[in-house]
Amino acid sequence: MDLTTVSPKYQVVIPKRVREQFGLAPGQQLQVLALPGRIELVPSQPPAALRGFLQGDNTFQREPDRL
Repeated sequence: MDLTTVSPKYQVVIPKRVREQFGLAPGQQLQVLALPGRIELVPSQPPAALRGFLQGDNTFQREPDRL
């Protein structure tokens, strides 16, 4: 487990091992989730980064009146 300390300005440093594991870069945004008893930081991804994450053929059938 990695530990970090909250600075007097309420800043924290993400340990190097964690930054490398998640490929974090300077300036990258993180979502801050306040959950019961813990805080989670989730790397935010631009919509373009999600392109193609679903594999396989598109089997979605549109209704004829909604083309």
